[in-house]
Amino acid sequence: MRKSIILVFMALVLVCSCSEKEKTTAANIDQGKISVEGEKNITPAKPVNQDQAAPKEKKSINPMKEIESLTRIIKEQPKSALAYNNRGSAYHGLKQHELAIEDYNKAIGLKKDYADAYNNRGAAYYSLGKHQQAIEDFNKAINLKINFAAAFANRGLTYLNQGNKDLGCPDAKKACELGVCRVYKDAQGKQICP
Repeated sequence: MRKSIILVFMALVLVCSCSEKEKTTAANIDQGKISVEGEKNITPAKPVNQDQAAPKEKKSINPMKEIESLTRIIKEQPKSALAYNNRGSAYHGLKQHELAIEDYNKAIGLKKDYADAYNNRGAAYYSLGKHQQAIEDFNKAINLKINFAAAFANRGLTYLNQGNKDLGCPDAKKACELGVCRVYKDAQGKQICP
């Protein structure tokens, strides 16, 4: 029972992201499928303290129009790793995980040190049940961006859902120390983590 509750929670918490610099660059591209405490999927390069985050007004977004818009941008700027990452996030939000992974692969191919794309691809792999590949991508994201709260939260939750408290709890705690506390507090509330 506890594992199924965690799995349901996992579906709600996986975090997709891009850097603050890219968020500014993409101001005209309206993202937002997978959210963390009211934040759009493309924001948490600087993690928000989840305990103090004020809910933000959510915009109604037509996912297909978003994908069409991003596809036009990709045609105009075929070397835009950001556009591929964002379109991957849009596909992920529509549960089209294979298409999302294709776009994350293209983003990573264009920008080898793109921590956010690795984190996002890890979330897509997780959604497909490919947990080992997800963990590898979360590891790469963390290696590229040492204080990447979303990647720590995602990796911790993946480990916890595999029943590995020894690795999952420290990751969840580290994510909380960096400002993303939902995983750790949920695990504490379920008496999974100390």
